[in-house]
Amino acid sequence: KRKPQGTEHLYGILHAIKNQIQIKFVYQKYWEDELTERLVEPYALKEFKNRWYVLSKDLVDNKIKSFALDRLTDLEILNKKFNFPKDFDVNEHYKYCFGIISPNEHQPQEVILSFDPFQGKYIKTLPLHESQVILKDHEEELLIKLTLFLTHDFLMEILSYGDNVKVIQPESLIEDL
Repeated sequence: KRKPQGTEHLYGILHAIKNQIQIKFVYQKYWEDELTERLVEPYALKEFKNRWYVLSKDLVDNKIKSFALDRLTDLEILNKKFNFPKDFDVNEHYKYCFGIISPNEHQPQEVILSFDPFQGKYIKTLPLHESQVILKDHEEELLIKLTLFLTHDFLMEILSYGDNVKVIQPESLIEDL
């Protein structure tokens, strides 16, 4: 019964992506009180944890950002066309991301996690990330390696496993958690 909000914008945004048309909308960040008007070039739609996002180039600072559809209002599809950048690949942009957050400046990290055997069965059948490699798999633990950005999305995922997971490396992730 949990339905994503903002899905009424999907068809309009998809039309703008396919036809390379700029869009304008009002956006509300959860951590800021004020609303902001955004003018963007929409590149792709992405779903994560039952929420939809539009990956766009924000024309204020020319940075690639994701905007949650459930926090977007007053969507306007403009008459202004844009050219999709030849050197941009959406899949490459998210290659080292867990979830929707994609840092523009940081490097991906090598992460090693140890799961108890029971949780390990779930991690093997539904990997955390496409980079997941099994290092050890026996009756005492499942040890995996991931290569990704250490984002808030990823930290929340690790925390959701409680004492069924132990971070082996990097030290910075151990300290953050």
